[in-house]
Amino acid sequence: MNEQEIGKIVEAVLNKTINEDGYKQCMSLQLANALIQKVMEKAKAMGVKAVVAISDGAGRPVSVQSMDDAYIASFDIALNKTYTSASLKMSTAKLGELSQPGESLYGIQYTNEGKIVIFGGGEPLTVNDKVIGALGVSGGSAAEDTALAAYGKAVFEEVRTCL
Repeated sequence: MNEQEIGKIVEAVLNKTINEDGYKQCMSLQLANALIQKVMEKAKAMGVKAVVAISDGAGRPVSVQSMDDAYIASFDIALNKTYTSASLKMSTAKLGELSQPGESLYGIQYTNEGKIVIFGGGEPLTVNDKVIGALGVSGGSAAEDTALAAYGKAVFEEVRTCL
C-alpha cells in the first residue's frame, strides 16, 4: 500500500465521523475534555468533589479527570459507569431499576468482571440513536452523581455539533 492509498483510507475514515446532520459520530478528546470541564464546574458549584470520565462507544476511556481531594475509589467507579452505560446503552440509574430483585436484570452487577454499576451517575452519549460514548461521574451521593451525569448529557446534546 502506498502513501496515496493510505491517505484515501484515512480521509474516508475521517469523513465517516460526521453524519448527514453534521453531528460527530465519534468521541474526540476535545469533546470529552470540554464535557468534563462543564461537569466539573457544576460539581464545584454543588460542593461535590468528583471524578468525571468519558469513554468512547466501546466503553474504552477517552479522558478521566479528578477534582482535588476526590475519593480515590471514585476513579474506578466513574470509569465503570462509562463502561456500563456504553455497553448496555442505558443510564446506570435505569439499570439500577432493572436490576432489583424480581426484575429482569437482577444480578447483572456480578457479570463483566464486576465492571457493571447499578447506581446513578452514568449516561450513554448518543447521536441518532448510536452510542458514541458515555459519561461517568462519581464522588457525591447517588443522587448528586445522577444529576451531574444528566447535566453532562444535556451539555453534550447542546455542543456535539460544535466540536
